[in-house]
Amino acid sequence: MITITLPSKDKKQYKKLVTSNQIAKDISEKLASEALVSIVNGELWDLDRPIEIDSTISILTKKNKETLDVIRHDAAHIMAEAVLELFPETQVTIGPSIENGFYYDFFREKKFNFSDLEAIEKRMHEIVDRDEIISREVWSRKNAINYFKKNNEKFKLELVEAIPENETVSFYRQGKFLDLCRGPHTSSTKKLGHSFKLTKLAGSYWRGNSKNQVLQRIYGTAFFNDKDL
Repeated sequence: MITITLPSKDKKQYKKLVTSNQIAKDISEKLASEALVSIVNGELWDLDRPIEIDSTISILTKKNKETLDVIRHDAAHIMAEAVLELFPETQVTIGPSIENGFYYDFFREKKFNFSDLEAIEKRMHEIVDRDEIISREVWSRKNAINYFKKNNEKFKLELVEAIPENETVSFYRQGKFLDLCRGPHTSSTKKLGHSFKLTKLAGSYWRGNSKNQVLQRIYGTAFFNDKDL
C-alpha cells in the first residue's frame, strides 16, 4: 500500500504504483487537465513517472512559478527536434532553461542565420500542434554509451561518461527526438502552447571552455500566454 499525502494533509492510499497524473484525476478532472508536472517529496517530477513509496505530492499547473521553467525546458527540446528535422547534420549538445527563457548549443559546420531561425520557429509550432507524447526512459550507462558511440555523438557521449556510476541515466523522447536529460518535462509538446519566440544567435564553447569546440547557440523565450511574451 502506498500512502500519498496532499498539501491539504489529506491522504490517499493506493494498492500499487501510482502516477501524479492518476492522483490529479482522483482529485478532479479539471486539475488533471491543467496539470503540468508535480513535486514529489520535494523533487520536481513528471506526471507519468511512477511513485513507488509513501510520498508527499503537490500537483503543479501554470499558476505555480516552477512550471514556467519546465515549459521553457520543453521549448528547448522542441527547438532541438526542429533543428534536427531541418538540419539533420547538426549535433545537439546542451539545452537548459535560463532566467529569461532557454537556449540550446549546436555543433554544425555551416553557420545558422536569421532565415534559419524563422524556419526553426515555424517547425516548432508544427511540433507543438503534433501533440507528441514526451516520455521518460531510464537506460543503463552501458546502453547510453553504446548509443552515442554508434551515432557518433561525441558531445552527448562525454556527458554520459561524466555521470557518476551510481546515478540514473535518463532520456526523454518525443516523436523521433531523443535527448539525454534529467527532466522533468510535461507530458506532451502541446503543453508548451504557441507563446514562444526565438530571439538571437550567439557563439559559445563546449562546456564553457575556450579551449574546446566552438558551438552555435540559439536563444529563445517562452511564456504561458501572448501577453506575457
